[in-house]
Amino acid sequence: MNHRLLVTKRDSRQEYLDLDKIHRVLDWAAQGLNNVSISQVELRSHIQFYNGIKTSDIHETIIKAAADLISHEASDYQYLAARLAIFHLRKKAYGQFEPPKLYDQVIKMVKIGKYDCHLLKDYNNKEFELMDSFIDHWRDMNFSYAAVKQLEGKYLVQNRINGKIYESAQFLYILIAACLFSRYPKNTRMNYIKRFYDAISTFKISLPTPIMSGVRTPTRQFSSCVLIECADSLNSINATASAIVKYVSQRAGIGINAGRIRALGSPIRGGEAFHTGCIPFYKYFQTAVKSCSQGGVRGGAATLFYPIWHLEVESLLVLKNNRGVEDNRVRHIDYGVQINKLMYTRLLNAGNITLFSPSDVLNLYDAFFSDQERFDFLYAKYEKNSHIRKHTLKAIDLFSLLMQERNSTGRIYIQNVDHCNTHSAFNSNIAPIRQSNLCLEITLPTKPIENINDANGEVSLCTLSAFNLGVINCPDDLEELSDLIVRALDALLDYQDYPIPSAKRSAINRRTLGIGIINFAYFLAKNGVRYSDGSANNLTHKTFEAIQYYLLKASNNLAREQGACTLFNETSYFQGILPIDTYKKDLDDICKEPLHLDWENLREQIKIYGLRNSTVSALMPSETSSQISNATNGIEPPRGFISIKASKDGILRQVVPEYERLKDKYELLWDIPSNNGYLQLVGLMQKFVDQAISSNTNYDPNRFTNGKVPMKQLLKDILTAYKFGIKTLYYQNTRDGAEDTQNDLTIPIHENCESGACKI
Repeated sequence: MNHRLLVTKRDSRQEYLDLDKIHRVLDWAAQGLNNVSISQVELRSHIQFYNGIKTSDIHETIIKAAADLISHEASDYQYLAARLAIFHLRKKAYGQFEPPKLYDQVIKMVKIGKYDCHLLKDYNNKEFELMDSFIDHWRDMNFSYAAVKQLEGKYLVQNRINGKIYESAQFLYILIAACLFSRYPKNTRMNYIKRFYDAISTFKISLPTPIMSGVRTPTRQFSSCVLIECADSLNSINATASAIVKYVSQRAGIGINAGRIRALGSPIRGGEAFHTGCIPFYKYFQTAVKSCSQGGVRGGAATLFYPIWHLEVESLLVLKNNRGVEDNRVRHIDYGVQINKLMYTRLLNAGNITLFSPSDVLNLYDAFFSDQERFDFLYAKYEKNSHIRKHTLKAIDLFSLLMQERNSTGRIYIQNVDHCNTHSAFNSNIAPIRQSNLCLEITLPTKPIENINDANGEVSLCTLSAFNLGVINCPDDLEELSDLIVRALDALLDYQDYPIPSAKRSAINRRTLGIGIINFAYFLAKNGVRYSDGSANNLTHKTFEAIQYYLLKASNNLAREQGACTLFNETSYFQGILPIDTYKKDLDDICKEPLHLDWENLREQIKIYGLRNSTVSALMPSETSSQISNATNGIEPPRGFISIKASKDGILRQVVPEYERLKDKYELLWDIPSNNGYLQLVGLMQKFVDQAISSNTNYDPNRFTNGKVPMKQLLKDILTAYKFGIKTLYYQNTRDGAEDTQNDLTIPIHENCESGACKI
């Protein structure tokens, strides 16, 4: 029935309000969904019709009404809201629901400067027609509402000033595939494009923010993580700040190693002046990190690393806390404290730790990473030298300060530098690991840069992706997916641009990849095992064995075709050493699962052909990118069955996969009694992963006397992590009393060892 009210359409034309159109769109969006009521959506909309109302406003009101109905009992409203949002998005992008032909879309977008002009140089009309036949636009309807809003907010090509969107998701997926395989031979590349498109558009492979938002556009920098090491010189400090600005502006998360900078009061120019210490330079790096907004995709962020034995460590540990004044705080970057076995041993033996300025103790800083025996010898030697400036304190006092700050801020991270080097993809005598990145999962060699064009420095990059364990049926399925993702990411290294020469040399010569997982919590629930009780240990071991094996096999096969990476000789793999040879043997006490795959044959093939990529695996948080796949993020247990995320569009609700069927199988974060079971799983993952893992510790104060987490418990957990060979610890999350479903809003922005039992 036509009403006499006029509505204003998107093209500014007016027509009479037709309520039947609204009903038809809702009927279409509800097809195949369970427990959704169109009438409930209409009732909740409370649309106040008036003459001239915009159809876009009507549509947005209905979308919000559907999204507000998302609940445990009616989780399919997240798909109803998503379909309505997709309808709305396509209308905004194309002026109609039906997407244009791919070739027409590319021509239009290249013309207005939104797509890379090389797309039209690399492919002809017939090839675009073939790619168009690969596209299944109905796959848009598999997104949850939170995923659609993340696509709109971060990933789809748009004008970030006026909000104009130019594409829908399936064009994003097919063109990422087209860009990454553009240099493959014409007789094979279409096959790879189709297979890769199918894998990413059906959520089997999850891509990170820089790739999703950037590949197909004129901007060509897609590495998620950048590691920059700073020397103890003004030239290097300035070069480091310049490198930070260049990479923050291009969407990368930054790791800064500032551990070499000498301590406050150290002599300069033979005593002509004394050094101002670390804090002024940390402030300088903070300013560089916060100087760019990363094109509206995400804010600049960094983690800065220093050793626990640095002379200024007591001042550095408190840089994030809310006490003190601006002069002695640097609160807007995060910190990674570097520890090794000697420091833990001093703690366990109730001993002392001696602090030095790295500039005063020759070779100690380098030995800290590359040679643990030499470090122990030099450290004891310098402790006895009365001519060297030092400060000694009880190990328990220093570790207690570290854990107090980690507990209060959630953002003081831990890097076990010996594990990072003894269980490494690299030969630590040639290419030691001296830092990690923003999210604590990348462990790659770096060298300080003295200027932005330094030919001798090394800025390390890592390009990421993840398998979605929730939609992979068996470990053998990983073989095909490993081949696709290794080929795609390896091709990206040649496709992208490099703002800094030392970064390009590292990326092209080492060709490092970091492939991880998402949806681990769903994977455990589907298999009826839990984080906390050891029941998931064998499954985790078997799964991560397959992940690492097939990734290495894929890189080995690629090396047969295209050659091993230039600096393969600097890896452990070159020596015939695999992750299964160097893991922490304490893991054998918690998991008896044998190896199932032919590692010895793989070892021989690697000796013959090498690897195309120095590293292949790293477990990243995937907090944002996992939402696109309607997956639980990374390896973490969910805080509630509904995750509530804050976005610029308001509150987004996302229900865990298969809630109705598996609600009794999921183990929620705050139901887990301790960190021990989780740390066992991380240790088993680390046995195979050749980089590191973004692993968190979590505490519910209500489980402890007086509602306070004891220092003894905090120390036991970091010792347990060390015992199981874990390389890095990321966030420390503390339950804050909010409802479980809302705790994702409070994430810091994204069986216990008995006394004496923590053998390290």
